[in-house]
Amino acid sequence: MTSSSQLQLTQPVLGQFKKFLSIGECMVELAPLDQANEFHMGFAGDTFNTSWYMRTLRPDVETSYFTRVGTDAVSNAMLDMMSGAGVNTSFIARDPVRSVGLYLISLKDGERSFSYWREQSAARKLAQDAELLKRAMQDSDLIYFSGISLAILDPQGRQTLLDALSAARADGKRIAFDSNLRPRLWASTDEMTTMVMKAAAVSDIILPSYDDEADFFGDANIEATGIRYLGAGAKTVVIKNGAGAVHYIHEGFSHHIDPPAVGDIVDTTSAGDSFNAGFFAGLDRATSMEELIRSASQIAGQVIGRKGALVPLDLSKITI
Repeated sequence: MTSSSQLQLTQPVLGQFKKFLSIGECMVELAPLDQANEFHMGFAGDTFNTSWYMRTLRPDVETSYFTRVGTDAVSNAMLDMMSGAGVNTSFIARDPVRSVGLYLISLKDGERSFSYWREQSAARKLAQDAELLKRAMQDSDLIYFSGISLAILDPQGRQTLLDALSAARADGKRIAFDSNLRPRLWASTDEMTTMVMKAAAVSDIILPSYDDEADFFGDANIEATGIRYLGAGAKTVVIKNGAGAVHYIHEGFSHHIDPPAVGDIVDTTSAGDSFNAGFFAGLDRATSMEELIRSASQIAGQVIGRKGALVPLDLSKITI
């Protein structure tokens, strides 16, 4: 594997694409206001956050979200928010029994912690309609999912989703995956790591975070993380590393790229989700991996400078 100061791309990582599909769970978010015991209700979730930023960055690309919600008022409000943001909701199924999950953010000395209520979330049944899942993928060019998308499903649902992704990849669709390791969502660490590697085996692009990978896979260094995912069958691996250098492997090249410096860090929520959106947004435009990763880092840098998962972007300061 060759190390290069900057990989110049003979062609963009992905040819022109017109349709982006993200798969997972969007939840009700209760975030504390300045007043004691008062909260603001919003909607967020890892793969949905990426959809929201993707729609902001590439309004020319049809962005769709695939999940399952209830038929109650809060589910309707969630769909209204998605549609209002320009996200296509036509592949979102309705569940007559279940509703949407909820999480509450607590703040103590500036540190955030989260409490979740998602056992009866309709999204846990998102793979129940295999035909709808197949149609959504057939109608897409780039398909994205995460470790959380898998974790919330039962074993049958996980297999249905992986089978659909494998078939879509064989049909020429590009599959992107963020491992997004959340051990509390899995029965065991072994189950989590096994399923994440099965997901990697059906993916072209993998965007993990090194600190989690080192903790749960025992990777000796960031290069080991990249090599492990490359061995699973990925073509492109981009490893986020907090404020440290991003490491990538692509087309036989391996290199570290220092992200642009950021100002004050207000809230790291959605840092990785927005980075992923920035990376996807430049896949058919960037002339080098360095350009692509720096642009994605610029976007994440804006997001962590403000409070909340979904924040307005200053597109004039983004290079792609």
